[in-house]
Amino acid sequence: MMEEARIKTNSMKAWLLAARPKTLSGAAVPVMIGVALAYSDARFYDGDVFSWTAAVLCLLFSFTMQIDANLINDFFDFVNGSDNTETRLGPRRACAQGWVTLDAMKKAIALTTCLACVIGLPLAWYGGMEMILVGALCVTFAFLYTTFFSYEGLGDLLVLVFFGFVPVCCTYYVQLHTVTWQVFLASLACGMVIDALLIVNNFRDRDNDRLAGKKTLIVRMGPEAGLQLYLGVGVGAVILGGTFWMNGHLLATVFQMLYFVLHLFTWLRIKRIWQGKALNLCLGETARNIFIYGLCISLGILL
Repeated sequence: MMEEARIKTNSMKAWLLAARPKTLSGAAVPVMIGVALAYSDARFYDGDVFSWTAAVLCLLFSFTMQIDANLINDFFDFVNGSDNTETRLGPRRACAQGWVTLDAMKKAIALTTCLACVIGLPLAWYGGMEMILVGALCVTFAFLYTTFFSYEGLGDLLVLVFFGFVPVCCTYYVQLHTVTWQVFLASLACGMVIDALLIVNNFRDRDNDRLAGKKTLIVRMGPEAGLQLYLGVGVGAVILGGTFWMNGHLLATVFQMLYFVLHLFTWLRIKRIWQGKALNLCLGETARNIFIYGLCISLGILL
């Protein structure tokens, strides 16, 4: 905490903390899975249909949009008063701590939004003009998540869409210009795995969110149901993972059990800790579990 207090305003370290690099695993995993599925299925097509350039562009767009969403969240949560309390349990935020000024944050949001658009625009060459619409929706909902959806308990739905369906299916689509039902189910499983991160975050903040008028799904359901929801998204993702075996990717189905064991242990830790800052440990474990899930599924598909 003393080290954080010495952070200079608008310094490189301040911007690094504002970008929240630990969240980038959630941006990488859906693209990893989409790329693995497309690369595996490309062998059934005539000619060299897979493009590594398009794959890298998808990854860079996902990274940039994640950082953009983090900056937007930092700015608007501070403006709305959600980060202005001394009772905050999660990691400190840049605007609330004064590490980044509001004017500088506005400019950074504009810059990262434009950068994401520049990176994503070439994907229209690979996937068609519909990719421009997808990009516009990503930018729009990056703002709507913090300013509306997260306050109405709809944040989990957006995670399923923009960390599941959109990145997995679109990464696959720009390569092969189609989306199979197996890819759709894989994207749903991916969204459920990543939603665990939002669930544990909202589980930790449930009391502060209630006071701030933030009606997250955990606030609406209660902590007991929220704890079961955390377990449930892991179980649901593994069940959906059975479709990998049906599509000839037996190793992906087997490898995902490593993720589930880790997910189960984290769930038991959340149940034991129940509340307070100690749940930040479970937040870190969940981020680790998400990345391991991405590795297990991607390697299982490719092998």
